[in-house]
Amino acid sequence: MDASSRKALVLFSGGQDSTACLAWALERYAEVETIGFDYGQRHRIELECRQTVRAELARQFPQWAAKLGEDHVLDLALLGQISDTALTAERAIEMQANGLPNTFVPGRNLLFLTFAATLAYRRGASVLVGGMCETDYSGYPDCRDNTLKALQVALSLGLDAPMTLETPLMFITKAQTWAMTEQLGGAALNALIVEHTHTCYLGERGTLHAWGHGCGHCPACELRAKGYNEFIAAVAH
Repeated sequence: MDASSRKALVLFSGGQDSTACLAWALERYAEVETIGFDYGQRHRIELECRQTVRAELARQFPQWAAKLGEDHVLDLALLGQISDTALTAERAIEMQANGLPNTFVPGRNLLFLTFAATLAYRRGASVLVGGMCETDYSGYPDCRDNTLKALQVALSLGLDAPMTLETPLMFITKAQTWAMTEQLGGAALNALIVEHTHTCYLGERGTLHAWGHGCGHCPACELRAKGYNEFIAAVAH
């Protein structure tokens, strides 16, 4: 089936990467719905930001507004209850003995995509879009391409319906993500991302940096700032 006639469900947190994926999907598919998850995350301010981002995308890009369908937020508080991580509790962000940062929430993306696929099936969507990436990332095993390819097979078999998992950021850097959104929506889209999205793990909204709101020192902020600076340097040359 041609992409322009398919319906997609975007895993949309309200952060930079998921906003890039939402814009990518709106440019590509006939209809796009969004899904978010409340799992007791420390940075749950993102749940408020996502509504602003959706509204601004519709206001500033009327060609996408007609395609933007319903939003869904699922309560996954149980995930926060069984997780002991720096994303679900007030604790310092640090590396663990297994080589992963303690911001890793085991099984998070596996559960997100399983619930998303269940909703997509009911809503008539055959494409799931996520911002997982294994280039500039924190090493989370459930962000890797092999993990998601395996999950795509399992979901399609389990639902007895083809379910495509699209990850447009999988093999690009954060700098290339900024370049992608500029290509999709110009300087206006990147300005929207800077002002309205939320990526900081600590939930800091006070300081607005050139690359967006955030504490400036958590892993998510560091990756975002590094990518933005590399993007600006590339544009300058």
